[in-house]
Amino acid sequence: MKKFSLKLRLIISFFLVASGIWGGSTILSWYESREYVDEFFDTYQLLLARQLSTADWTNITPGTQSRVNHIIKDLDDDGDDEDESLGFAVFNKDGEMIFNDDEDGKSFDYAARGSGFKNQPVGSKGKLWRIIWVKSIDGDFTIAVGQELKYRKKAAIELVEEAVVPWLVGLIIMLGAIIILVSRELSPLKKIAHNLANRSPNDFSPLEGKDVPQEITPLMDAINNLFARIDEMLKRERSFIADSAHELRSPLTALKVQLEVAELAYDDKEAHAKALHNVGQGIERASRLVEQLLALSRLEANGFQSDEEKEILDWKKIIETSVDEQKETAKNKDISIETSLSEQGLIPQGKSMLWSLLMRNLLDNAIRYSAKGSTIKIELTPNELKVSNNGVSLDKKHLNRLGERFFRPAGQQVSGSGLGLSIIEKIAELHHCRANYNCVDDTFIVTISRQ
Repeated sequence: MKKFSLKLRLIISFFLVASGIWGGSTILSWYESREYVDEFFDTYQLLLARQLSTADWTNITPGTQSRVNHIIKDLDDDGDDEDESLGFAVFNKDGEMIFNDDEDGKSFDYAARGSGFKNQPVGSKGKLWRIIWVKSIDGDFTIAVGQELKYRKKAAIELVEEAVVPWLVGLIIMLGAIIILVSRELSPLKKIAHNLANRSPNDFSPLEGKDVPQEITPLMDAINNLFARIDEMLKRERSFIADSAHELRSPLTALKVQLEVAELAYDDKEAHAKALHNVGQGIERASRLVEQLLALSRLEANGFQSDEEKEILDWKKIIETSVDEQKETAKNKDISIETSLSEQGLIPQGKSMLWSLLMRNLLDNAIRYSAKGSTIKIELTPNELKVSNNGVSLDKKHLNRLGERFFRPAGQQVSGSGLGLSIIEKIAELHHCRANYNCVDDTFIVTISRQ
């Protein structure tokens, strides 16, 4: 189902709410006006009936009716026709009408029973009237004063119209003003949408926030923040791809050269075997580089999606498993690995797989760059994880660059990708930790601590 625009929904909502309020007010005003009109005219009829009940009706004759009618006609030339909606009549004890207003009152039917207000049909058309019946002071006569109910209804309608019509005009004007104001206030959103629709895919510059309402500012900030993060991610990915291509070029070129050497030395078994051995080492180096590149790429792309991915870390198991995996390699270089593990680890929760990867890279680096007969020490305390290996000397100017991708200090004799420490730093960062490097007395120390 197609949704209406925000502008149209706001206008329709304002119209429905305002119309509902106006309609409810009109209905309430109608009932209040009817009640007021009924009370007013009931009081008026009652006063008139009381005045008529105090008059002396004993000497009233048919001639008296004629003379009074003639006098009233002479006085009522400029009268209002609506006066016909009010009438009265006087009846004797026998129910005979002895006097009336010469208008609607002469059509009243005598009501012998009781007194007070009654709704009765009057005349040949049976129009409904509200009539009050009262006895005269001497009790010999009955006075009837009535008013047509249709007139009361018309009076109530006129009263409501006078109160409601101005509000209806005001409502129409207000709705027109609301349409103009809503259109004007939503125009910044149209400008933002137009800007985004016509923006180049490579343009991540911030959206301009000029004349933007305060309510839209958080949206603008969120969009600009997203642009900045996407721009940073794309720059990082481009740099990553360029560096990866550069680093892969070297081992692939070496493989090609060694393969050509192997082909040329086919008749020389010793040279041929050496070339094939070099090809194997090149493949191993390229495979390790690709593995490290993929690991780093996954870390930067995913990280933690939520806290639910975290698990309780068994530090003793993580470290001992990593040491067991590297024992054979360390044995081949006559390197011993010593561990000192506390009961409590660096952090209680995290991703075991990532910490295992971190430990594997730490130990691999330590074994790779340590001299024969060296000792690698692993120390775990509640505050830090420390891995140190002796027989390594590094200039201080290189220490601050060790976490950079593909950075390897000049003069290195051992092959490597330059990504191991980058992976270590990324895993530490995902767990709100940091990696520090230090070199003291030919001992290289990597310390992982909480931020």
